[in-house]
Amino acid sequence: MLRFPDGSVRFLIQGLARIKIKQFTQTERFLMAEVEEIKEIVEDTIEMEALQRNLLERIKTLVELAPYLTEEFHVSAINQDSPSKLADFIASSLNIPITMKQELLEERNVLKRMNKLYAAIHKEIEVLQLSQKIQTQAAHELGKSQRDYILREQLKAIKKELGGEDETSEIEEFEKRIAEAKMPEYAEQAAKKELDRLSHMNPSSAEYTVSRTYLDWLVTLPWSKSTEDKLDLKRAKRILDEDHFDLEKVKDRILEHLAVRKLKADIKGPILCFVGPPGVGKTSLGRSIARAMGREFARISLGGMRDEAEIRGHRRTYIGAMPGRIIQSIKRCGSNNPVIMLDEVDKLGADFRGDPSSALLEVLDPEQNDSFSDHYLEIPFDLSQVMFITTANWLEPIPPVLRDRMETIRLPGYTDLEKMAIAKRHLIPRQLENHGLTSANLQIQDSAIKTIIEDYTREAGLRNLEREIASVARKAARKVAAGNKKKIVVTGKDIPKLLGPRKFTREVLSRQGQIGVVPGLAYTSVGGEILFIEATSMPGKRSLTLTGHLGDVMKESAQAALSFIRSNLEELKIPLEEVENHEIHIHVPAGATPKDGPSAGITMVVALASLLTKRPVKPCLAMTGEITLRGAVLPIGGLKEKLLAAYRAGIKTVLLPEENRKDTTELPSEIKKAIKLKFVSEAMEAVKFALEKLPHTGTNNKKKPAGKSKKQKTNKTAKRAKTR
Repeated sequence: MLRFPDGSVRFLIQGLARIKIKQFTQTERFLMAEVEEIKEIVEDTIEMEALQRNLLERIKTLVELAPYLTEEFHVSAINQDSPSKLADFIASSLNIPITMKQELLEERNVLKRMNKLYAAIHKEIEVLQLSQKIQTQAAHELGKSQRDYILREQLKAIKKELGGEDETSEIEEFEKRIAEAKMPEYAEQAAKKELDRLSHMNPSSAEYTVSRTYLDWLVTLPWSKSTEDKLDLKRAKRILDEDHFDLEKVKDRILEHLAVRKLKADIKGPILCFVGPPGVGKTSLGRSIARAMGREFARISLGGMRDEAEIRGHRRTYIGAMPGRIIQSIKRCGSNNPVIMLDEVDKLGADFRGDPSSALLEVLDPEQNDSFSDHYLEIPFDLSQVMFITTANWLEPIPPVLRDRMETIRLPGYTDLEKMAIAKRHLIPRQLENHGLTSANLQIQDSAIKTIIEDYTREAGLRNLEREIASVARKAARKVAAGNKKKIVVTGKDIPKLLGPRKFTREVLSRQGQIGVVPGLAYTSVGGEILFIEATSMPGKRSLTLTGHLGDVMKESAQAALSFIRSNLEELKIPLEEVENHEIHIHVPAGATPKDGPSAGITMVVALASLLTKRPVKPCLAMTGEITLRGAVLPIGGLKEKLLAAYRAGIKTVLLPEENRKDTTELPSEIKKAIKLKFVSEAMEAVKFALEKLPHTGTNNKKKPAGKSKKQKTNKTAKRAKTR
């Protein structure tokens, strides 16, 4: 028992022998028991002496390695008077598990106990040596870090003295941003390599700014940031219906895509192409799709773009180089799965700087755009999750190889009933809001909307209709601002006072009943139009004159129409001299407007037949169709747009090719009710249906004998011609 100056008492206990407890005689306050001394097995052999010496040698090594053992421990071990006490003394001081100590304590055979202890010491020495090696390596690394830190600080001080700026913080900031960007492995390696180059550059050099801008683009791009798609089909349908009236095919396609994405999350984004006349809502439909899907929206205007670098970007070797519009839009959206609308894809140009439409081939191919390579980045970027939507007024200018990559959805023009519904649901409320008005200030009745649609606009879309409604709203706003507190109600009779005299008339009705004048139907980039074909003849040598800024295809249609008429003179009862001794002139009004296409062939046949037979075309009749020399009527395109134009012009009957009968299933019921469709497969059938039965001259009955004689004369001439 030892007493210390601070008042504490410590006991030093030394074991004398091993005992085994037979039974406990007392357990309260302190333990008492009957014990039996265990005799040790000691063999005084050479092996024992050798093992004792080895233990002392290993203890010397252990004391050098272990921080918890001192030199006194080695001295005390040497001074132990027996192998048993030596083993027990060493085991009690070693840093070994309790289970191992208990095992050594229970071992009666001293030789075996020393062997087990030797193995434990050997293991402890190996652990301590490995620990010392790790500590040495860590100290070396720490020393290197400290050395690098000191050198950086010295370099910083030198640059400061030379007038340079401290870019260390900027390098560290880029390191942090690279780690946070979660780039693909190849992109991260490129970024780190560029950062290493940047760290060795002089900040005042021009190359430093180029490299820094490139790194900024790399770490800012949303490599792994995506917006979560909202796959609630009912919600998406409600949003699409709120923003747009009708357009069921487009809405169904978007809902189908959402449904598939709900079942298969890793589906690639579709490539859609909206084709239709201006003002039908192609661009605004893209915004609605993005809102319905819960994605970001970006619009890229391709109209007039002639430089391929606008799509793919510029090489970094050029001054002021930037990535292309696609990568810029992705960065602006902040996600790698936005809806990107490529507007006016049919207006792309091409010159010595490249062909942007060819650059779009990779962008708009779901099998290739998962590794789109921008010239500026020079690292593949995954565009497979982006939903691309392109818009065009017509498909013909788009290269076929690009057109093949897109799913085409046509957006035809609107009927008058659809325009009425859209005006009431969308246009009027928007213009009231834009002009600071409410429904309590201004009410535009249905009759007024109908008058604007019929007399002041003639278009497939809605832009002019919205302009006219805005004009009415401005005039109402002026009255309200002047102090008028009464509700302004606009009817159909008020429209001429507000918008002036009507701008359009039913031209078809005013030009009916004329010989050689036939209304045709044309499909243009702004929708369907009525196109009058006028034919006249004059004495002269046999020739054909074509005017009206016609294209080659339309000129060939006119020549084919004349050849068909000449080959069927007898069936049409046309005298040969009407063709042989007359010059025929075909003109298509609006001569300054270029016109081309084969669909006016049947119209030209009927116009020539009307001219040469002196029989006018039936009233309120229009037609369209391509013809062959044999008189077969071939199908045409743009059927809905053409019939919409006929409907707006007041046409009651339309002649169509028989093969277009299948296309009428998608026509609005409004058109089917208002227009009678007559399908023909032969040009002669169209001529017989289109022309009036009798001439309109009042002297026909009196001149009947002369006509019969003329006919006989014509037949004789025709027979002579055949003989020749």
